[in-house]
Parts: sequence; C-alpha cells; structure tokens
Amino acid sequence: MKTRVKVGDLMTRNFIWVTPETNLKKCAKTMIKKRVGSLIIKEKDSRKLKGILTEKDIVWAVVKKSKKDLANIFAKDLMKRKVVTIKPSADITEALKKIRKKKTRRLPVVENKKVIGMLTTKDIFKISPDLFSSIAETMKIREETDKLKKHQRKKPRKLGMCAECGEQDLLTQDDNMWICSPCYEKK
Repeated sequence: MKTRVKVGDLMTRNFIWVTPETNLKKCAKTMIKKRVGSLIIKEKDSRKLKGILTEKDIVWAVVKKSKKDLANIFAKDLMKRKVVTIKPSADITEALKKIRKKKTRRLPVVENKKVIGMLTTKDIFKISPDLFSSIAETMKIREETDKLKKHQRKKPRKLGMCAECGEQDLLTQDDNMWICSPCYEKK
C-alpha cells in the first residue's frame, strides 16, 4: 500500500550527531540533554554517515566496563558501522517495512551518500497514528497471506468437506485426513 507521505516529509532534519572521537560519557550526556535514543556518527566537516550509536550500545558499555572507563571509550569503538538507511523520496510504507524487517526504531535518511535527517517510529506516530495502524494492518495481512501461500505450496489441497467440522471448503491433507484451513490452524 503506497501513500503520498514521503520519508522526507516526516524526518527530523535537525538530527543530533557526534564525531567518532567523542567519548561515551559525552555521548550519554548528549543523549540525555537532547532527549534522543541515538546519535549519528559523522565527521565534523562532513555529512557522510560513519555509523550510529544507540542507548543500547551505551548501556552495554556501562554493564561491561566501569563508569570511569566511559571517558576512555569512543563512539567509533561501539558504533554500528553497517547502518540501515533510507532515501527521503521513499514512501513511508517502505520505511515501515525496513523498520520492521531490521527490528530497529530509527533510520538515518541519506541522499547522495550524505546524512540529511533521521526518521524514527516517533516521527511516524506524530503525523498520523491512524496511518500507522492502517499500514501496520495492511502489512499484517500481507504477512499472513505470505504464510498461507507457503502453507499452500507445502501441502496438497482440494475442494471438499472438512473431516473435522464438516464445512465445505478448500481442504488440506493432514494425518491422512482432509481438513479446512481454520481446523488446520487450530492444530
């Protein structure tokens, strides 16, 4: 389902960033002060994305290292270098698919290899909670349809009367019995 809403329309343009040489103590303070869950890592005079640092990365460092060490660990040491990105011209449904598939809450927006913004799930919720639920429902239907198609390819099917409930339906063979999809799903 395509919408007329583009990533560039929803993204945060004033994203928070630090350089790879910024220590984790300063990164954590910046995240708290700016109330963000991630930092874009880039060079000071460049918009080229180097990586991303999230609150999970900071928590991991706090658990693994002593608090004193945070001043001696740098963003470049913990940042994720392989970052899932999206273009500003992409439809918001494409962004939602990426967010869901990659199990992330944020996507740096990149154009011509330069970071121009950040799209988060919060940005999507702000614009239209109804849009999100509508798109999420559509994605769920597609996911279920894909599951059904896989299921149909695995098992032989025929039209007939279900051995379990007696309903006339498209049947699947299971344990030498022909049963309908609802009965098959119950098993």
